[in-house]
Amino acid sequence: MRTKASLILIMLLTVTTAASAADSDNTPGRTIVVDGNGEAHAAPDWATINLAIETQGHTAAAAAQSNAALAQKVVDALKAKLRDQGTITTGGYSLSPEYDQRPNRERPMIVGYTAQNSITVETGTLDLVGPLIDLSIGAGANRVNYLNFTLKNDAKARGEAIANATKDARAQADALASALGVHLGQIVKATTVAQVQPIRVSPVPMMAMAKMNEPTPIEAGQISIPATVTLTYEIE
Repeated sequence: MRTKASLILIMLLTVTTAASAADSDNTPGRTIVVDGNGEAHAAPDWATINLAIETQGHTAAAAAQSNAALAQKVVDALKAKLRDQGTITTGGYSLSPEYDQRPNRERPMIVGYTAQNSITVETGTLDLVGPLIDLSIGAGANRVNYLNFTLKNDAKARGEAIANATKDARAQADALASALGVHLGQIVKATTVAQVQPIRVSPVPMMAMAKMNEPTPIEAGQISIPATVTLTYEIE
């Protein structure tokens, strides 16, 4: 029995040693790891406007009916202006009670209801953004939740940002290798992260301009696409 147990132990040690040797063969020896940063810029070609219609009523039915009628009016106005140059979707509906919570009351009392509905407009015709906002507010929308400008297809811009980040990573690797007195070998690992950062326009000035019956000026600016590239080099 002792001989058999010893033989099993020897076999386990042999397998473990072989596995460790295999792992060490697959793992690079000395390496340099660098992070490169790059950025690309592009003019936006897509806009998303999110509008809200909020109404109040003494009953839930009154608030809901008023909201539905006003929302339909806004949608009809937007469709007439937008036509086939974008899409309109509705969503984010809510209906909630309003309470009188004065300190002298033993328990809050419902005094009315508030209904909220949101409408999202997407278009690639950026010249329409300002007129669409003005038109929707004139038709009854009482809040602009957000206005985003972005790229409908960002592959080219992300590729440019990644290329710039890769150049930066290579330059850093060369500088580090020179400072250390070593030579760079092949790249054994590369990872990247690149993400478009949409431009978000503040809704407050847009609402103020619309209430003064002034055309809402919209300047989209430039989309920024930052990227990070991590390179791992072997050291020869």
